[in-house]
Amino acid sequence: MRGPKPDALSLSELERSELKRLVRGHTTAQQVALRARIILEADAGKNNSQIARELDVSVETVRAWRKRWLAFQSIALADLSVQERLSDVPRPGRRSQISAEQICQVIAMGCSQPKERPISQWTGREIADEVMRRGIIKQISPRHAARLLKKTISSRT
Repeated sequence: MRGPKPDALSLSELERSELKRLVRGHTTAQQVALRARIILEADAGKNNSQIARELDVSVETVRAWRKRWLAFQSIALADLSVQERLSDVPRPGRRSQISAEQICQVIAMGCSQPKERPISQWTGREIADEVMRRGIIKQISPRHAARLLKKTISSRT
């Protein structure tokens, strides 16, 4: 049984050349290059299943990028470039309230021996208390303090 036919996608010559440039570019992010390939294959008249098989992605991924490209086609390239059309949209949620400098101070403190405290190593509770006592961060939970340290330790290995 055949499913519904995907919406037709037709590119202008400028869009097509820009997409090909992104696919061939050595500095293009791989996710952007893949999305450009999806759009080029859709322009060639292939359906979502064919594109998904050829590019080894899910049909949902192909469907989402085809739909997103079609939604942006009404916007002029001068207002929204091909690169911007293929980029991720900002994710929801609040930005971090802890700066990179503060994270570095927490990490430096976590890498040092606890001198003023009668403990042999830092725990989440101890590091959070000490960070707030020193005024590095106004308020931080023990879990988040431990997560900051764990994230940096695991990224080193």
